[in-house]
Amino acid sequence: MKKLTAILCLLLAASMVFSLASCTPKTPDPAGTGTNPVGTEAKTEEPDPIPPDYAETSTTIYNAVLGDFNAAYQAAKAETNVSKKWAMMAIAEAKLMESAVMLPTTTQGGNYAISRVAPYTIDYSLWGNDDENWHTALIATEFIEAAHRTEMKAKWNELKGTGEYLAWAKQYLADKGYTLKTTYSTTFNSFPKTWDVLATSRAADSQYLVKTYDGLLEYDCEGTQKPALATEVNVSEDGKTYTFKLRDAIWVDSQGRKVADVKADDFVAGIQHSVDAGGGLDYLVDGIIVGIHDYIEGKTTDFSTVGVKATDDKTLVYTLEAPCSYFLTMFGYGIFAPLSRAYYESQGGKFGADFDAKAEDYTYGKTQDNIAYCGAFIVKNATDGSIISFEKNENYWNKDAMNIDKIEYLYNDGKDEMKAYNDAKAGTTVGVGLTTARLKQCREDGLFDKYGYTSATDATSYMAFFNINRFAFRDIGLHTVVSPQTAEQAARTNKAMQNVNFRRALAFSLDRANYNAQAVGDELKLVSLRNSYTPAKFVYLEEDVTVDLNGKATEFKAGTPYGEIMQAQIDADGLTIKVYDKAADEGNGSGDGYDGWYNPTEAMNQLNTAIAALADLGITKDNPIQVDLPYPSARETYTKKAQAVKQSVEAALQGFVQVNLTECKTDDEWYYAGYYTEFGYEANYDIYDLSGWGPDYGDPSTYLDTFLPDGAGYMIKCIGIF
Repeated sequence: MKKLTAILCLLLAASMVFSLASCTPKTPDPAGTGTNPVGTEAKTEEPDPIPPDYAETSTTIYNAVLGDFNAAYQAAKAETNVSKKWAMMAIAEAKLMESAVMLPTTTQGGNYAISRVAPYTIDYSLWGNDDENWHTALIATEFIEAAHRTEMKAKWNELKGTGEYLAWAKQYLADKGYTLKTTYSTTFNSFPKTWDVLATSRAADSQYLVKTYDGLLEYDCEGTQKPALATEVNVSEDGKTYTFKLRDAIWVDSQGRKVADVKADDFVAGIQHSVDAGGGLDYLVDGIIVGIHDYIEGKTTDFSTVGVKATDDKTLVYTLEAPCSYFLTMFGYGIFAPLSRAYYESQGGKFGADFDAKAEDYTYGKTQDNIAYCGAFIVKNATDGSIISFEKNENYWNKDAMNIDKIEYLYNDGKDEMKAYNDAKAGTTVGVGLTTARLKQCREDGLFDKYGYTSATDATSYMAFFNINRFAFRDIGLHTVVSPQTAEQAARTNKAMQNVNFRRALAFSLDRANYNAQAVGDELKLVSLRNSYTPAKFVYLEEDVTVDLNGKATEFKAGTPYGEIMQAQIDADGLTIKVYDKAADEGNGSGDGYDGWYNPTEAMNQLNTAIAALADLGITKDNPIQVDLPYPSARETYTKKAQAVKQSVEAALQGFVQVNLTECKTDDEWYYAGYYTEFGYEANYDIYDLSGWGPDYGDPSTYLDTFLPDGAGYMIKCIGIF
């Protein structure tokens, strides 16, 4: 999300990880008297029941709200010509944007920063976890000057794909008088929920775990995918069989002692364990690898029917259902990680129907001492609220290519906004992003003019989600964040949220530039704004195609960006949303860097249409629709962002909508309101702006699949269904 991308549901800030409570929400009583808050029953000791008709209700609402999107998307997925498929996906995404079940907010990056890390010396990829592999990073003892960064970035663009940039960068830094160090120090406020990379899909876990193992392939700092534990890969003529040859490598324990050789069978064990453990990345391979769908669904318990096989200790073969042009691009995710079968079984691990994560003798992944390592680093200390430290794996097969010997994550709870800046200035950490307060101090210290730069944006898309089927009115974790709405208010809000014009009114009413300025300041408030889910320039047509726009055959030439086609459909539908602007980015065209949604006039037009359609709700300024937005009151930046939402929405909608800022006194309360929910009925909000998505591979389906029905789409729960 990136990364999570899958890494699913990316955070706008570093995440804190807590165990989920086994509690589900109370369904609001539509016939309630309206005299008591819905959440007054929140302290009950017993879990609330799952709504009995929840699946059926979710399907009905999905078809009504997202039926047009899904019909267009299924037609696109059935298309075999890649360019035409992408054009049809852009049309489908236009329908998704028009449904206004979510509002794009920002992407990742695009903020001021100062750093000692040399640009493009870390693995580079728009998807997967490889960019959290820091073993090749070049880190100076002093901040790197902005002018030098500019020169290095220009050289990277020149050398990209040659394999020569890293050596050039090292010499360049030496010539400029920089001294390099071998420790990468940064901050954390999220502790891993598990040390088993195959049992998680969360970025908050994966950012640490990716450093402990190597996969078959890895993107280097120039964005080129190269062999890692594999030495070669061969693809059959029909595109359905991928054969890997493995290099010599070993597994070690947390003390660096050898426990086993790395074998092809470890990748078979890994993918089976990931499915058994419910790691959350099954969707990447479901329908791609032969036989795995039936194993995931429990239709077979025989994993030998799955197309992942070790023909000998050094040969691994994947067999696909059909050719998949982006198959190899997914190999940066945990589901493709190896698992030492022998070590796993020594920790009580079992496979298939015998797998039981709650068994008394099952210890695998419980701590950093209960996993085997075959990657660049070994975890030496992991203390929640203090430090997570890694040291170089002396038995790593590629240790001679490492530029980093040690990684330190130092705990920062984020309550003191200036601590991160002061630590970076003192050299305790390698760098820091500059929020408004930090930027002011950086300028006063005389550092910004020399070292300040604007970080690059990426393919991560953060969103504000609108809950169209709310059941939860207290959080699923601590039961402390309770909605102020009465049952009557909740029922009115729920009905309003299912009206497309009401949702569009909300979307058009939010001044996203001012919202973003609370985090990055007025100077940068537009830089990281994103206007669609899939980035507008994520893919370009490879050939001319003709598609149907509302009954009109329309041709798009080779080289047309995805967003331009999306915009053409939105224009044809007569909406004011601007997801692609040909004049943006100095005439190069872009879907980022401007606010293509905020429009108070159109917001009221949409709201008036909704009020007429919802006449039975009696929406007036004296009886407004109530919407809840959770926010972390201990975090100044996010508190200001929440206040910006309230001010903008209430002003643009002229008092017909009231935004309730639902206070979360701690980060975990905030995360339990939505980020850590597993099902839509657990979402304790009407609007939630913490989550996002990054691509898993080089096809728009990596975004759009997350809004498939019946629980198949990972992000669909964020709008309160499935």
